[in-house]
Amino acid sequence: MTKPEKKQLNRIPEQGKIAGVCAGVAEYINVEVWLVRIIWFSGLILSGGFFFLAYIVGWFILDKKTPNNIYNDKNRNKGHWGRFSNEKDIDQSVEVKTKVWQAGEPARQALKDIVRQFDNIENRVQEMESYVTSNEYTLTREINKL
Repeated sequence: MTKPEKKQLNRIPEQGKIAGVCAGVAEYINVEVWLVRIIWFSGLILSGGFFFLAYIVGWFILDKKTPNNIYNDKNRNKGHWGRFSNEKDIDQSVEVKTKVWQAGEPARQALKDIVRQFDNIENRVQEMESYVTSNEYTLTREINKL
């Protein structure tokens, strides 16, 4: 049994508007970035300088998340859609959000991703079948027997 990966609060500058603090918090608590930004901005207006100070502190204290740790960069620069950029990327999990504010993909897009994964699996199986039934495979197998 493997240990579940421990969540870590990081800032994600590639997905952020200023320093990526809101994007990091959104990923940590599994909500959409726009919701964290609205809450932060509302807090900034209503509380004076506390939220501004908290953002600056987060900017300096939180570690920067490396781009290879962001799941397929999640294409957040383009939104959640089209996150399977590689045709052979068939073993990625699909997170479906049930509420508007949750992170993940809408059900319709998740279904498209799953269909694309199954199509890619089918293509790989067809490639394997065509190789196994080819003369090249038979010849290679006979040569290896010698």
